[in-house]
Amino acid sequence: MFRRILTALVTGMLVCGLTGFAHAQAPSPKPAKSAAKQPDAKPPAAAVAGAAEPTLIGQYGTWGAYTATPNGKRVCFALAKPTSSKTNPPNRPRDPAYAFVSTRPGEKVVNEVSVMIGYALKPGSESTLEVGGAAYSMYTQGDGLWIKNAAEEDQMVQAMRRSADAVVKGVSAKGTETTDTFSLKGLAQALDRISQDCKR
Repeated sequence: MFRRILTALVTGMLVCGLTGFAHAQAPSPKPAKSAAKQPDAKPPAAAVAGAAEPTLIGQYGTWGAYTATPNGKRVCFALAKPTSSKTNPPNRPRDPAYAFVSTRPGEKVVNEVSVMIGYALKPGSESTLEVGGAAYSMYTQGDGLWIKNAAEEDQMVQAMRRSADAVVKGVSAKGTETTDTFSLKGLAQALDRISQDCKR
């Protein structure tokens, strides 16, 4: 349930064009249609999370730190888009990709890593997040990726804090291979900020 809410919140940010987000992540991408599956005229954030809109609380390098309160439950997350994206075959169309690291105090979830990859993933396909010389297997659901082995998530986040970039590889339902590189500049500071903001 939360994953749908987070996707909708982010899509709502893109539809509404939050000033801070648009400035920090310019150029502002088009709404992620595959994630929202709702018309652009009605922002999914409003539909799913009531009046909850994400608020930018800090921009650190390529990562924005945000808070929101969908359904009265506080959520904090760091968000970035790739610094480079490649497809094989080349130039295949897709929606924007985003990486998240989210904290949900009400569910006792801290630093959950996920990627909204911008297309429907091939069911049963292997996806990976490579960082700090290690590759972490990711399970796929729709257009989202999450770590397969939750016991490795803290290790992966620590590697992300120390590394220059992370590479996410996936395969679309149509067989297109994608490679997205995310700069990790500013992630440690963004995580520190959301940790402070989501203590309460």
